[in-house]
Amino acid sequence: MTKARRRYYRTIILGLAAMAVLIWSAMDQFGISQEEMLGLFYSVVAGALGIIILAAVIATLWALLRRLSGRGDARDKDDPGTD
Repeated sequence: MTKARRRYYRTIILGLAAMAVLIWSAMDQFGISQEEMLGLFYSVVAGALGIIILAAVIATLWALLRRLSGRGDARDKDDPGTD
């Protein structure tokens, strides 16, 4: 395993451990129940998926509008053999 790959895996493991400690401390120190944390987690996941879906729809519409306006395929305009 290369040094860069080990560093990559170490960063992921440390990040996950830090998130676990953050969740544990929120539940322990502030008295947040497991049901509330799961509800918050599901809300965050639903919000993130909603943003991803909205971004995909906007990107698709943008690509379609560029294609319909005639500026979507720059290769045809730059290629002297297609004139």
